[in-house]
Amino acid sequence: MPGGAEARVLVFHGADAPAERTQAGVEAVEALSAEGPSREHFEVETTDDPAVFDPTRLTDYNAIVFLSPGSTELTDRQESALQNYVRMGGGFVGVHDAANAQPESTWFTGLLGARPDPGSPQQVQTAVVEVGDRSHPASRGLPVEWARRDVWFNWTENPSGEVHTVARARERSYAPGTGAEGWDHPISWCRDYDGGRSFYTAMGGTERSFVEENFRKHLRGALLWTSRLSQADCGATITGNYEAERITDPNQPQELDQIGEPHGLDIADDGRVFYIGRGGRWSNAPVVTDWNNPDVGLGPGTVHVYDPDTEEVSLAASLEVFGNKGGGEELVKNEEGLLGIALDPDFLDNNWIYLHWTPHSEIDREARIAERRVSRFTFDPASGTIDLASERTLLSWPVQIHSCCHAGGGMDFDSDGNLYIATGDNNSSGFSDGYSGNNPQPSFEGVSFADARRTAGNTNNLNGKILRIHPEDDGTYTIPAGNLFTGEEEGGGRTRAEIYVMGVRNPARIAIDPQTDWLYAGWVGPDAANPSTTWGPAKYDTFAVITRAGNRGWPYCMGNNQPYRDRNLPDPTQPLGWYDCANPRNESPHNDGLVELPPVSPNNIWYSPQGGAPDYPRDAAGIPTYRAQDQRFVLPWLTGGGQATMNGPVYRFDEERDSEVAWPAYWDGKWFVGDFYDGTQPRHAVVMDPGNVAGGGIPVHAESLDEIIPVGQGGIRNLMDWKFAPDGSLYVLDYGRGFFNADAQSALWRVTYT
Repeated sequence: MPGGAEARVLVFHGADAPAERTQAGVEAVEALSAEGPSREHFEVETTDDPAVFDPTRLTDYNAIVFLSPGSTELTDRQESALQNYVRMGGGFVGVHDAANAQPESTWFTGLLGARPDPGSPQQVQTAVVEVGDRSHPASRGLPVEWARRDVWFNWTENPSGEVHTVARARERSYAPGTGAEGWDHPISWCRDYDGGRSFYTAMGGTERSFVEENFRKHLRGALLWTSRLSQADCGATITGNYEAERITDPNQPQELDQIGEPHGLDIADDGRVFYIGRGGRWSNAPVVTDWNNPDVGLGPGTVHVYDPDTEEVSLAASLEVFGNKGGGEELVKNEEGLLGIALDPDFLDNNWIYLHWTPHSEIDREARIAERRVSRFTFDPASGTIDLASERTLLSWPVQIHSCCHAGGGMDFDSDGNLYIATGDNNSSGFSDGYSGNNPQPSFEGVSFADARRTAGNTNNLNGKILRIHPEDDGTYTIPAGNLFTGEEEGGGRTRAEIYVMGVRNPARIAIDPQTDWLYAGWVGPDAANPSTTWGPAKYDTFAVITRAGNRGWPYCMGNNQPYRDRNLPDPTQPLGWYDCANPRNESPHNDGLVELPPVSPNNIWYSPQGGAPDYPRDAAGIPTYRAQDQRFVLPWLTGGGQATMNGPVYRFDEERDSEVAWPAYWDGKWFVGDFYDGTQPRHAVVMDPGNVAGGGIPVHAESLDEIIPVGQGGIRNLMDWKFAPDGSLYVLDYGRGFFNADAQSALWRVTYT
């Protein structure tokens, strides 16, 4: 190994390198050599003589810093000496136009990671740097959003996935020129290369950079890591370091022995994975859609268990659920069934499992009303099955089943043992042209099925909500403090105390961050493909970090408080006034709750078929123009199209965990957001600013997961649920390629860091 315990660093630059900038770089490295504790100090030698690249001389140095090479090129012998030095474990730091050194060398290109595009901007500009790695010594303690002036390179080939990106340039903050990289513009990165350590930053293109405090911190961290004076994982975003393995086999013909119609999972503390099937059978299995038939919609709500110790799958239960009606129009298909699963926090001791489901036995075929319930069951570890006779129904409420869709289903526990239950608004938006689901006219047997003001926007209805209750040992529940309502407002009977969040459309997946107890949720929007100057925004799928009880807007407002237009009887085709997001009112004839509602909280991520986080100029009353040509996309890293949010977990790295497959510390605190579809829709890990997240702050950094949780043919194409296991690996459910059934691609996957 080159160098020694008394670390030495060689700084090299060309003889004709820019004098002031080079001298500033040398002085910065010399100053950094004495900073921090003595164990992190190092000696510095500086030269512009390439003769130093000699096999015997280079072994004296822990790391070599390349500043501007000017016109200097190493000879073949000198480059060979550098190669041998790196292969022995030496460190390399390249700064800014070091990326122009040895232009004909493939090996040196690999050492750097990328080459500048010759058409890169040459002027000094202020740009925002997104510091996505919060644990590397070169980025730890830097601002997540770091505004600074420099010369910003584009790349001949984007190195993302081949290097570990420490920081990115946010292109919308400056003029990146014609060779722009897009939202994914690496600016500093590292990796283990050819036996050694390589760190490159494209910053440092100005003399002033080297006296900037944060840039010096950045450079010092790079020097410490390459000199082996500190440790870091520089493989965390190199996609080849992850392995995605399909766990379950295809089902046997006309059986559900491996998996049902995938719809959710939870993981026990011992690593067993419990995953549910909503109610569909296999492809081409017959379904009953005739309401006159007692078996209408009857299907199997399955619970399977995967044991990683034995690598075996077992069927733990099959519940008779309503919801198996196949595809078709909204008055035919249905999304009810077995919708959610959560293991009790003390599952290994009490074996309690909570299921969110729609029992077939309780449907009213004439009124087309079903009972949704959350039940506690007991798992029998000896037989590996759920004792269906052990059911204790905690909570139940009515849902209309005349029309599809939006059943929700996600559940999770917080650290106080409170159970969060996500329920869909259970309405069609087809009768409002895909905009606000607020048409009061369509109904069946007196029950509206197209007015979400009856459900999600109603303070006295449990649909279109995220509920929060505290299950008790006797099978009942209590209401924790801090929910949105007490149940006593206006004398009682106008609110439900179980409601924690109102105004959500189809929150299929929710997650609690175990460190903060914040609720992370995503919900599917309506169907309008384009914004309307008459009715409001296009369909927005939404993600939100929810730190306290509140109203998230549906069907009154979406995104960052963009209002819809009201409509009402006698003629719902005629637009009325715009909703007031700060003071929403529920004036539906189907409302049996409060008229004056809590103010709408802005959401953190929203996207439409046109792009990520559309926003518009607003008039004096705060109403957006909703003209397509006025759209500004605040989150350029995502778009929709066909879209269905699948919220994911917040990863928490455990230093005490003894695991060879755990995702690394780089991902700690990052929120995983995804979509059912695998095109341009989101499949990202994002960094949020905890200082503004409660007020609708947008992500400050996003990392694509498309190559790690693989999309496309042979990959995980239809993301249905994802959770981290105690060993730090990620389990993912792939729904399959059909709808309302399980097929050969329906599967449980596991993604590990190798």
